[in-house]
Amino acid sequence: MEERQVTASTTIAPTEWDPTQARILDAADELISRRGVHGVTIAELARRAGHSRPTIYRSWNDADDVVRAALLRRVAGIVAGFPVRADTREDLVDDVLRFTTQFRADEVYGRLLADEPEVFTRYTLQRVGSSQRLILRWLATSIHAAQQGGTVRAGDSSEIAVMLLLIAQSAVLSHGTVSELISEESWERELRAALDGLLRP
Repeated sequence: MEERQVTASTTIAPTEWDPTQARILDAADELISRRGVHGVTIAELARRAGHSRPTIYRSWNDADDVVRAALLRRVAGIVAGFPVRADTREDLVDDVLRFTTQFRADEVYGRLLADEPEVFTRYTLQRVGSSQRLILRWLATSIHAAQQGGTVRAGDSSEIAVMLLLIAQSAVLSHGTVSELISEESWERELRAALDGLLRP
């Protein structure tokens, strides 16, 4: 299907960070990509960002908080490339599939999925964090819009969004595990069928 044009007025804006915070988060991205989450320390962040440790502590309590903020910024950047809502079930499923592709290709998240799946689980599955809430708002908005057009079944859009996220999230986390059992094309086809089946009236 031809990709819908995305303009600034139709996208979800990423979380705003001031220049100092952005430099620190850039340093966190670099450390995660090169060393993994365990390589992120306040001392190393300060050195790479060119700021003092007290400057970092003015925005975050510890290195774990910085990692969570960096992951939120990455997700917000991906979501910002999509329309605020999809008006049909087909468009919504397309968007979710495209999101999973971009998510897995992301330099930081790709590193976590490939090399530190237990860390990915800790930051994304043990509790619903800011990144997931951002995604859930985006999904619920699209589900509600598609319900108005009759292409998505009736129901609480926020609750349907939770299950949609769980399906996509589980598929992404398990992708590497099943890569020898199912081709990329088949994986995407079956995930599309699962998402469509959840949403279909």
